[in-house]
Amino acid sequence: MISVQSLRVEFGPRVLFNDLSFSVQPRERIAFAGHNGAGKSTLMKCVAGIIPATSGQIHAPKGTRIGYLPQEGIHVKGRTLWQETESAFGETMALSEKIDRLSNELIKLDPRSSPYGDLLEEIGELELQLDATDPARMKPRIESVLKGLGFQQKDFTRDCSEFSGGWQMRIAMAKLFLQEPEVLLLDEPTNHLDIGTQIWVEQYLVNYPGAILLISHDRALLDTLCTRTIAFSHGRAEEYAGNFSYFERESVLRKEIRLKQYTAQQREIAETQRFIDRFRASANKATLVQSRIKLLAKVERIPAPEQDDAVMNFKFPPPPNSGHTVAKLDGVAKSYGALNVFSGFDFEINKGEKFAIVGPNGAGKSTFCRMITAQEEPDAGTHTFGHKVATSFFSQNHADELDPNLSVLETVESAASRESMPHARNLLGCFLFRGDDVFKKIGVLSGGERSRVALVCMLLRPANFLILDEPTNHLDMQSQDVLQRALIDYPGSVMIVSHNRNFLDALVSKTLEFRPGEQPTLYAGNITYYLEKSAEDEAAKKGLAPRLAALGTAAPANGSSRQSVPGVNRKEQRRIEAEQREIRSKVLKPLETEFTALEAKIAELEAAQATLTQQLSSEETSNDPGKLREVTNAVDKLAKSLETSYSRWGALSEEIERLRTKLGIE
Repeated sequence: MISVQSLRVEFGPRVLFNDLSFSVQPRERIAFAGHNGAGKSTLMKCVAGIIPATSGQIHAPKGTRIGYLPQEGIHVKGRTLWQETESAFGETMALSEKIDRLSNELIKLDPRSSPYGDLLEEIGELELQLDATDPARMKPRIESVLKGLGFQQKDFTRDCSEFSGGWQMRIAMAKLFLQEPEVLLLDEPTNHLDIGTQIWVEQYLVNYPGAILLISHDRALLDTLCTRTIAFSHGRAEEYAGNFSYFERESVLRKEIRLKQYTAQQREIAETQRFIDRFRASANKATLVQSRIKLLAKVERIPAPEQDDAVMNFKFPPPPNSGHTVAKLDGVAKSYGALNVFSGFDFEINKGEKFAIVGPNGAGKSTFCRMITAQEEPDAGTHTFGHKVATSFFSQNHADELDPNLSVLETVESAASRESMPHARNLLGCFLFRGDDVFKKIGVLSGGERSRVALVCMLLRPANFLILDEPTNHLDMQSQDVLQRALIDYPGSVMIVSHNRNFLDALVSKTLEFRPGEQPTLYAGNITYYLEKSAEDEAAKKGLAPRLAALGTAAPANGSSRQSVPGVNRKEQRRIEAEQREIRSKVLKPLETEFTALEAKIAELEAAQATLTQQLSSEETSNDPGKLREVTNAVDKLAKSLETSYSRWGALSEEIERLRTKLGIE
């Protein structure tokens, strides 16, 4: 579908990547990995045709549509949300308008004339084209995508200029999803999405009919979606036949192999050089010495392995000791005009507890953080801090408060305590400020860089209660890991507003969810537990859980026998049986259909795996390095697909068995 050949991109003396070649197949999902500034976004812009490469070529079949979603910089105005997203179906709308125009002209013509027949034939051809685009699905598709991305019905008539930058990106994403280009280029698509919307986007992309090239710092999304990874580092790009977790494991092995090869070659070179130096002046050994000199000159030197990009050790300075209760809210209420954020809300965080704060944008998360840190007073109720509580709050606007005339290092050192001062330079390295970067003035940094400086300043202050508002938004994977490990070992209390599932899951033990117009809900578990429990709660709200519970004691749905439910009259019995049939039709049957199709798919994958394994052991393949690599990659991809299929098969089997038991089906 897309072929990248010998691509090279350089900016002045800096080479981002050189001699990069790869191809993109239909429906393939490829992740671009590497630290910030390694060249991921640049390559994506080259593929999108936005910037030219220094050398090399990018080929795509004629008519291939490529859709690109940048990280930022999109702003639409002068059109309603519905009009903007409806424009994704520009071709369909143009066909419809042309048919209407020609139909109006047709009325004016004589039905017996030749122009009438020609025009009628043209309208017929256009209507066939229009039918192929299925215009009847246009409106429900737009509604489905907009609501999946978090928009409400009342937003459809709002002008796009009324939406903030994060929502502008959702509008652009909605248009791309509706256009369904053959190749979708997504640069950090989940940066401005809440967890619920992230999951919807993830599922949408899993089923997307085209190919996807993805840049993301969301490990969960990369692992779920991608089957290939291209990693950028030190001016080089390497391919890995697996998702991000596979890349992390395999890259360590490759580094170890390169180090062993380099060490062995250096040892051989040193031994040869010692022989030359020892016998250079000996006439008897002159021929041997010259032979070794020529041999040494012909050796293709293995480059020295690069050092890892970040120092991966950081610990918080020891926090001052506090009492058991850190902060408490009693019956607090907060509203902005007619908007009621919460009322009569009680909350308490104790020493050592780590909370995740989740929910859609505008639900009250930031208001709650300002209130729990006493930066904002509640309209009603009380807020109290515990004994000797020292807070440290990281918010996005802290980056705007930094002195633009100070250097990065001066800013961080001015914020550090005496105990944490020795760690300042090390911590800057962990968060992507290395070498001369630390001497840059704050005024010349980008918004993301200033945000990272503000985060470092906060981490160096001694505190026993940390509140972090979206701390991972501008961090690469390595920096996220540094922060996550430090927070896991941190003995104080932590509250984190974040939509990064992988970052939160290993860290928090409680989750507080905010929803517009509702009281916050506390879940006594991490993000995985919250997602599972909230899904159950949502099903219960829709009445599915009570109906299943009632049907568990009702008559079997297979018609083998009827037995009455104790305490239920005949009319109620018939209602229960009708609901039972409805649930079997709408819930159980689709699962059983998927289960049957999945079994057939597994059989096909297993047969293909057996064929490829046999091909892998053949002499023809083993003697052809290119073919060997191709077959090995195919085997790895099949193994991954089989693993995913087996996992889904097991989950489906359990769900079907549970439902059949509830419905009394043997």
